[in-house]
Amino acid sequence: MNTDSKDKLSCVDSPRPATAEQRRRELGIKLPTPPAPFGIYAEAVQTGNLLFLTGMLPTIGREAKYIGRIGAELDVQTGRQAAYLAALNGLAVARQHLGSLDKVTRIVRLGVLVATSGDVREQPKIADGASELLRDVFGKDKSPSRLVYGVASLPLGAPVELELIFEVSTNAAPLE
Repeated sequence: MNTDSKDKLSCVDSPRPATAEQRRRELGIKLPTPPAPFGIYAEAVQTGNLLFLTGMLPTIGREAKYIGRIGAELDVQTGRQAAYLAALNGLAVARQHLGSLDKVTRIVRLGVLVATSGDVREQPKIADGASELLRDVFGKDKSPSRLVYGVASLPLGAPVELELIFEVSTNAAPLE
């Protein structure tokens, strides 16, 4: 997770700020293959100018990369890494649906569910793993409202699941 270059990126020869796709490339962030659904549902649904993503998990292919609960099998740093991977998967799904992340005009909401055991109170630190990636790609002016929940269990035994809602441009062509 790169936290030093978040808002320093811009097009050197242009007065316009860098686009999400330019920032992603400049930061060396490679998006994975978008995950396929694990059941009967759509990964992304757009209505008007809102794009809703299904629960994003920290998966690679058809497997959870991280399994366990924070405070039991996993620590906070591992939870942050899981949140980052889940956010990468979310960006991959959004890009697949929209054609380009440049069509995102705002991240409306980030919901973060964190599987915990015992008296874990550091869910916001775990959620920051996803929030920092989104800020790095889209800029802090597009930061979402955020809800963070501690839960007993999540699909596939994953420690984190994300809910993402994007506001998107409905008339701009992808800027690739």
